[in-house]
Amino acid sequence: MFTFRYHVVSLAAVFVALVVGILVGIGISGRGFVDRSERQQLQNQIDDLRNQRDDVIAQLAFSQKRQKAAQEYVANTYRAVMSERLRGKRIAVLFVGHIDPSMRANVDDTLSAADAPAALRVRALKTPVDPAALDAVLTKRPAFAQYSGNAKLEDLGRALGEEFVVGGDTPLWTALSDLLVEERSGPPRRPADGVIVVRSAGPQEGPTARLLSGLYSGLAAGGVPVVGVETTKTTPSAVGTYAHAGFSSVDDVDILEGRVALALLLSGADPGHYGIKQSASTGYLPQVEPLPVATTSG
Repeated sequence: MFTFRYHVVSLAAVFVALVVGILVGIGISGRGFVDRSERQQLQNQIDDLRNQRDDVIAQLAFSQKRQKAAQEYVANTYRAVMSERLRGKRIAVLFVGHIDPSMRANVDDTLSAADAPAALRVRALKTPVDPAALDAVLTKRPAFAQYSGNAKLEDLGRALGEEFVVGGDTPLWTALSDLLVEERSGPPRRPADGVIVVRSAGPQEGPTARLLSGLYSGLAAGGVPVVGVETTKTTPSAVGTYAHAGFSSVDDVDILEGRVALALLLSGADPGHYGIKQSASTGYLPQVEPLPVATTSG
């Protein structure tokens, strides 16, 4: 994105180059190669460029004031916009990779500010997976034989994704937890009203990629909002993966605007890809709808 600051730097570079050229021209004119009218024309160009530079610097100062005012507005209205937004919503959190403390804090702040309970359950998946170890467990149980083998990894992932959303007995998660789960908290039984996905590991290949593809498909089919999140500094971005899986995404959950977007999506706002990076193809924020006003009978 080109900003006023970029414009000023570019203009300054052009200004310096032109001034050097003009000074050379003036020096040549002093030796009789440039007449008086041409010299005046060069001086006019310098004056015009100075005026352009001053105008852009003034615009930059104004833009910075507007940006600061917008940031103060967001900070001052954050709690009001978030209040009650997720009250009573049970949100499950899935880390693909280790639990990143800063990302966990961003998620927890979002849920707390929106008056949601603490995360319903949190699971951190080990990556990469060991297909042979998974098969060793699956083949011992007739009910799981349909998921054994590399060709069935997507089916296995899809079933795991569905269990993660729906809750209940979650037999696959129970059987494979030691192989798949690095960290866990929260009970598995209650159904989730929404899911947050955080990819803390790098992009995966081979069997792990196939398992994850199925897992994402199972989450997306659960009938609740699923939102993949990352920060403004996350590289490589996972937004493309989230989009391919059919999730919404927020690429700036480390700032207040991103946490508002996350809460809005989990509460049922229009799905899409929101944030401030180029990956935010839908916009900065979903539409902010006012919450219903509670009425009392008298």
